[in-house]
Amino acid sequence: MTNLKEFIQEINRFEAIISEWDESQRSVAVGLKRAIEALHKEALIRLIKSLKQESMSPLRLAVADEVVYAVLLYHELVKPTILERIQTALEEVRPGLKSHSGDIELVAFKPPDAVEVKLIGSCSSCPASTLTLSQGVEQAIKNHCPEITKVIAVNDTSVASNANSSLISPFSPQVTSTWVKVTNVDKIPEFGVFAVKVVGHSLILYRQGINITCYCNACTHLASPLDTGKVENGIITCPSHGFQYNLETGECLTTTDVPLQSYPVQIKGDKVFVQIQK
Repeated sequence: MTNLKEFIQEINRFEAIISEWDESQRSVAVGLKRAIEALHKEALIRLIKSLKQESMSPLRLAVADEVVYAVLLYHELVKPTILERIQTALEEVRPGLKSHSGDIELVAFKPPDAVEVKLIGSCSSCPASTLTLSQGVEQAIKNHCPEITKVIAVNDTSVASNANSSLISPFSPQVTSTWVKVTNVDKIPEFGVFAVKVVGHSLILYRQGINITCYCNACTHLASPLDTGKVENGIITCPSHGFQYNLETGECLTTTDVPLQSYPVQIKGDKVFVQIQK
C-alpha cells in the first residue's frame, strides 16, 4: 500500500469483517483497537513535542504528507484546514438547497474572518430565498468555523457589505473607507511589529527604515493573534501554530494563497495613517 486511499480501503475491509461478528467478539476487537490507538496517540504527542523543541520545519514538512496528516487528524492532533471545514459546512446545507432546485458554492475565504458564498440555481434569483436560507448557511459555517464572523452572499456582479448582519446580502450598500491615525512612526520598532486596535480592527505595523506596512493581526490559519510572534529577517512566526509570513509583502511562507490581509498606509510627518473600511 502506497497511498491514503489504499490504506483506508484495507481498514474498511477489516471493519466489514468485524461487523459480522457477534457482540462479544466485536467488543474484544474494539477494545484492542482503542488500546493500540491510545498508545499511538501518546507516541505521536511525544514526537510532536520533541520536534517543536528543535524546529517547526520538519513538523510542517511531515504534515504536508497526506498519510501523516490523516493520522494526526484522526487523533485530533491537528485541525482540518479552514477551507476543509467551510466545505464540510456547505455539504451540510446543500441537501436542503437542492430540495428547492438550488445549491451553494464557496467563492472565497477572506482572512481572517470572512467567507464569500454564492447561491446558485433557483436560489440565486430570489431575494426571499436568500434571506430564508441565509441563517442556515451562516449557522452551519460558524458551527464548524467559530473564527468566521462574516458570511457574505455574492452574485456575479456585486460584493456588498452590511454592518447590521454577519450574513451580507448582495443588495446591501457599498463599502466605504476612511483614513485613521493609528500611531507615530517612532513608536513602531524598526524590524519589529507594533500592535494597535482602532475602529474595531486589530492591526500590526512593521517598519523597515522609512517603509511601513500594516496587516490584520490574525494568522490566516486559525486567526490566532500574531503580535507576540517572533520576528526575524522580516519574517513573523505565528506563536500558536508556526505559520510564517513575509512582513514586507504579507505573503504566507507556510501555505500558498493565504496572505495576510493588508491595509494601505500613509505617513504624514511623524504620524501614521491606515485606511479602514467602514
